[in-house]
Amino acid sequence: MAEAPESEPVPCSSETEVPSDTKDVDEPLTKKRKINDKETSDKLEHRLGGILCCAVCLDLPQAAVYQCSNGHLMCAPCFTHLLADARLRDEAATCPNCRVEISKTSASRNLAVEKTVSELPSECKYCTCVFPRHSLQHHEENTCEERLTGCRYACIGCPWLGPAHEAAAHEAACAHPRKSAADVVSVLAERERRAKEANAVYNQVLDLLSYEKITFNECTADLQLKPYRTEEFVHKLYYETSRFSAFGHQWVVKAFVNKNQRDPTQSSQREITYQLILKSKTVLALGVQWLALRGPYGEARLRAQLRAHAFSDDAPDAPPHALPLADDNDTNRLLSNKAIHFRLIMFLTSK
Repeated sequence: MAEAPESEPVPCSSETEVPSDTKDVDEPLTKKRKINDKETSDKLEHRLGGILCCAVCLDLPQAAVYQCSNGHLMCAPCFTHLLADARLRDEAATCPNCRVEISKTSASRNLAVEKTVSELPSECKYCTCVFPRHSLQHHEENTCEERLTGCRYACIGCPWLGPAHEAAAHEAACAHPRKSAADVVSVLAERERRAKEANAVYNQVLDLLSYEKITFNECTADLQLKPYRTEEFVHKLYYETSRFSAFGHQWVVKAFVNKNQRDPTQSSQREITYQLILKSKTVLALGVQWLALRGPYGEARLRAQLRAHAFSDDAPDAPPHALPLADDNDTNRLLSNKAIHFRLIMFLTSK
């Protein structure tokens, strides 16, 4: 084999350049089309994600999408947070982009954006497969083979937690079904104790419904906590109902936002506490229990919690209690409204 001259080095395969027109000829047309379509799709999805994101949190909305009169988008949690902040500051809420005034009446839902966002692809947090956003939650909770799940014998103490595709193999070898009753009796006792605690409040309510004196206060429809301002240097927001009658006495309910915090707008975690107050004089102490419920016009679901206090001239105010919202995110929803609606059932427990 003849050696190449020193002035003309032989190129290696990695350095060999193929003319672009030669590559175009050799590469199948269908393959080129698939590559181009994929690149275009990826770029389009990326651009849509940037265009359709919320103007406040800069993330793609999970559910409802609102827009100001100029078309700037806000997800539902951020929208209600802006309205709640404005209520706490005693100011008009404005769009974070254009500063136009926004409210529940001036802002509108953008259904086209909601539908578009629901069709955008998103990656499963377990298996990294890509699904449309509207079906991703169902996949992660029910069908993904990599989702975390527990053993079917967890009710008798098995602590196993692992991928769903390994559950069948684990359950076949799990030792808990073969344990004696004496070995699992403590676990079953703990389950029964937790179940009794969960049902305790409902059993107490059923017992109280047998009392002779019960007042169901509606004030025509339900109690309304209306917003007011303190006369202090910092005009903090508080809520108060009109006076209502129960057991021959006058009562009001007051509510505060982050009661022990000077400026609730500086915190994203907010809590509404309420207080039942006796406004009339009484000779004898009144032992009262009460239950706050969602009213017919209320927007937030409340957990059942019984409260009790012995009202007297020396102690006319019950201790403040947190409004037992089933979802903490409902705090901003309540603050964004003109009033907070709820119902109150009162029981006179003194015999």
